[in-house]
Amino acid sequence: MKKILITSALPYVNNVPHLGNLIQVLSADVFARYCRLGKVETLYICGTDEYGTATETRALEEGITPQELCDRYYKIHTDIYKWFNISFDKWGRTSTPEHTEITQHIFLKLDEKGYIKEKTIEQTYCESCKRFLADRFVRGRCPHCDYPEARGDQCENCGKLLDPTELVEPACGICGKPPVVRKSDHLYIDLPGILPELQDWMDGASKDGFWAKNAMKMTQAWIRDGLDEKGITRDLKWGISVPKDGYRNKVFYVWFDACIGYISITATLTKEWEKWWRNPEEVKLYQFIGKDNIPFHTVIFPSSLLGSGEKWTMLNHISSTEYLNYESGKFSKSKGIGVFGSDAMESGIPADVWRFYLFYNRPEKSDALFTWKDFQEKVNSELIGNLANLVNRTLSFVVRYFDGKLPQAAGGDNG
Repeated sequence: MKKILITSALPYVNNVPHLGNLIQVLSADVFARYCRLGKVETLYICGTDEYGTATETRALEEGITPQELCDRYYKIHTDIYKWFNISFDKWGRTSTPEHTEITQHIFLKLDEKGYIKEKTIEQTYCESCKRFLADRFVRGRCPHCDYPEARGDQCENCGKLLDPTELVEPACGICGKPPVVRKSDHLYIDLPGILPELQDWMDGASKDGFWAKNAMKMTQAWIRDGLDEKGITRDLKWGISVPKDGYRNKVFYVWFDACIGYISITATLTKEWEKWWRNPEEVKLYQFIGKDNIPFHTVIFPSSLLGSGEKWTMLNHISSTEYLNYESGKFSKSKGIGVFGSDAMESGIPADVWRFYLFYNRPEKSDALFTWKDFQEKVNSELIGNLANLVNRTLSFVVRYFDGKLPQAAGGDNG
């Protein structure tokens, strides 16, 4: 039987995770426990995603360095997942030497194979702050759905990936003033060049394993609409430096390096990490994510591995949920809307009750809604009224009719 490698989407370190984020971590945890019960060699990997503009902007807001912010929120995340009894085999982070080394290695292999392109692009620049504004440093109106508070990297309303220069009525995320456009040199990964190999891999992987319907639909839409070369560098200070002349003052875009974190976090656990990540003959990779992370796990990350020309353990099963919304709207870490892990910890309600409800209300095929009323009703009727009552009645029968000992099942094994 093949070994099972499990990942759940790396949460951004810059905020406290909300219940919607916990869905993926909990889903992977339940599956990992199931695999271990079946005596399957299992490794469950996760950790905080620590580089990029989200961290740098939050650090500016709090008046501390990015490293100080990462250290502070890493502990918050760690405490929350520990309270929720998540059974990681390794809970790590991406701001490590191992992450830098493996990310730079994959980049150099892509460059060696001719899949890295150089471009001079127009980029937003704040004359007041005297700096280029990468993705999340810019806010504005989404050109696709007209959402008024879209980020420069992705609209959280419609999910479309964006470039800061596409935003309508853009504003600097630091000072609020309108930015200007200046030219800057950047590196791009040649997704169109890798596409034939990606398509062949996807056709086989999606049949050999199990891909959630929304993952298949979104990935096929990306490919049908035509893949573009995607920028993988940014004018930032907080990130992995680019090991290429002319670009050493830039860092990798978090979208390029984040998923590589699964590999590097494993490398911080064991020096034999390649037995998991370079061993597709003996390892199956199961990934648990939300639908907003689908293209990074089915297109960008696989393309980076395939384009390197090396042997890697590739995605086999992908479980991607829809959104868990809150009351009348979306959970929002940036706006503080919803129930967060820290709220659950302080609620006085046991972790197992939260685990039950989140899994019961898992947004498998469509968006689900968290309301306090539904939470109360489901816990009382399903967990206490049905499940707990069944367990109580079963134990009572065992005590009453079998002297408190389970009888040997015919042809069975009580062990």
